[in-house]
Order: sequence, then C-alpha cells, then structure tokens
Amino acid sequence: MNNYKRYFLTSESVTEGHPDKVCDYISDSILDACLEQDKNSRVAVETFISNGQVSIAGQITSNANIDIEKITREKLKEVGYDDKETSMDYKTCKINVNIVKQSNDIAVGVDEGGAGDQGIMFGYACDETESLMPYAIDVAHKLAHRLAEVRKEGIIPYLKSDGKVQVTAEYLNNYPFRIDTILISTQHDANADIDELENDIIEKVIKPVVEPDMIDIDTKFVINPTGKFVIGGAVADTGLTGRKIIVDTYGGYAHHGGGAFSGKDGTKVDRSASYMLRHIAKCVVANGLARKCEIQISYGIGMKNPISFYIDCFGTNRIPEIDIINIIKDTFDLTPEGIIDYLKLKEPNYSKTTNYGHFGRDGFTWEELKQI
Repeated sequence: MNNYKRYFLTSESVTEGHPDKVCDYISDSILDACLEQDKNSRVAVETFISNGQVSIAGQITSNANIDIEKITREKLKEVGYDDKETSMDYKTCKINVNIVKQSNDIAVGVDEGGAGDQGIMFGYACDETESLMPYAIDVAHKLAHRLAEVRKEGIIPYLKSDGKVQVTAEYLNNYPFRIDTILISTQHDANADIDELENDIIEKVIKPVVEPDMIDIDTKFVINPTGKFVIGGAVADTGLTGRKIIVDTYGGYAHHGGGAFSGKDGTKVDRSASYMLRHIAKCVVANGLARKCEIQISYGIGMKNPISFYIDCFGTNRIPEIDIINIIKDTFDLTPEGIIDYLKLKEPNYSKTTNYGHFGRDGFTWEELKQI
C-alpha cells in the first residue's frame, strides 16, 4: 500500500477588467482619494456595476472633498471600459452615489481605538513559492498579470480587459510537483481568430510565466472553452465590491474569515488584521519556525484587543506552537491602532492592492519580513 498523499488543487485569478475587480478598484480609489486629503478618513464604500449603470454606496467620514463621479469615470477608462456594447462606456454610463457618514454607534468605539467591526480574520504563509504563497494562486496571479501586460503592450493587440485564469496543481506529499490544467478565458475583439488566440495565449502568456519543469505531456491547456468571448465586462455580468475575496487571499488553499478588503480603511479589521496576520505568518515561515503557518484572530466591535488567537502549523513547526504564539504576542501589537501604525495603513496605497492578489507581491508593508 502506498503511503503518500496525492491530490489536485485549483486556484483562480481574474484580470483588472473583470466586473468585480473593476468595483474593487473604484472603491479603493475612492478610499485613496480620501486619505490623500485626510489621513484619518473612515471609509467603507462598495460599488455595483451592471449594464451601463454604476452605483456607489457606503459610509465616509472625512474632511476630504472628492468628486466620486469623476474618480469612477477615470477608473472605468483605465481598465478599458470604453464600449457600451462589449463592456461599459465610461463616458455615457449612469452613476448613482449614495454616501452617508459612519454611524455614531460604531464611531464611539473607533474613536477610542477599538475595532471598526467584529469578526474573524486569517493569515497564511507556506514555503511552496518564493513569495511564500500557495503555488496555484501564485501562478494564477502571474498569468492574469501577463494577460494585462500583453494587452497593454500590444503583444496580443486584439485582447480586451475582462478575463479569468484557473490553475490546477497536482500535489504529492503536500508539495506541488506538476501543473495538471491551465484554464484561461479572455475577452477579445469580434474579428479575432480563435485558433490564433489559442496559440498566442499558450506561446505569449503561459510559456513566459510557467516554469517548464512544471508542465508535462499530460498538462492540459484550455483556452476560451465556449469558443469566443467578445461580450464581457458589465454587459455580460454584474460586478460588486468584495466578491473576489478568495482571489484576493490564498486561492482557497487557506481559510478566509469572510470579510472583504476593498473600500475599507485600516480601522476595519476585516482588512487591517488580515494584512497583519499575513505579515506575521510570513515572518514565521521566513524565519524557519515552520514551513506552513495559518493564524486566526477575532475582534469585537469597539474593542482594542483580540478576543481569541489560534495558530496551526500543520505539523511543520520546529518549535512548539505555544512558543510561536508567545513570540508573536511579545513582538506584535495587535490592537487596531497598533496595526495601522505598524503597517502604515493611513497611506493612500490601497488601489494598488486591487488586482493580482493582496498578498505575495512586493511594494506592501505587510509583505516585508521581520526578524522574530
């Protein structure tokens, strides 16, 4: 009897023209615009797009004076929403704004340094990749980014901005050793040749990104399985802020607390604590305390300190987990104010997080390593 563990795991990423990601981008751009003028802005904004209409709703308490409609049209233009027939037209779409101030019942707790919401948050890291992210989501994000790159640089000029990527990795004894399937659905011009598109995606997107030794004769490439993908964006689908939370985090490989990130300032622990836990888990793995690390904490609204703290190193830890917990508690301030200060979460850097994952990419404070 074989005593090894073999399984398949699939993770997904989407491009910047996917309707849900467009909504995330608009929401985070509004947050950034507020923080540029007022570092203490409290923002919880969600965007919904569908069939030529954009609705933006939520709470903003800030001294900033911003033009939400102007920001929205600029961001729609940036992601290539310039055709009402195939995606959405940034020039002619209808925009509805419904923004109020933060509830006083919530503000009274946040004013004292407490959490802006209650809930559970997770952070994760593993040694499968250089980014300390799970392999399948790491490759999926790179492929989605490459799709945008070849479109913007004219390498594949007939591509449009909407698209999805799925990567299925085969694992042996909990390590990825080959890619079983790569599925890419990408929007394109109406006159694009489907056979040419398939060849271009394989040669100009997949091969420059994926390590050759992870592809074998049995690896399957599935490109636009319905044949064509001309109508996309907010014409073919609706978009909503926070609906790609698994794409934003660990691709389904690790747990998720259920709270979205985009459009929320650092007082919302859904976002800030998840960033902090990714940072801590990454430090645990990078410092050799474990090969895998998942952390969960919980908060009560208006409360400064976490209610609970849990860690699971899946048997890969080199010292007892209780010792790792004590190291973490001695090293890091897990109050909302402490997290905001440590990770510099009052800076207008959020719109850069929108696409290709909030984790595993350079340029963010929570991805920096600390000696522990």
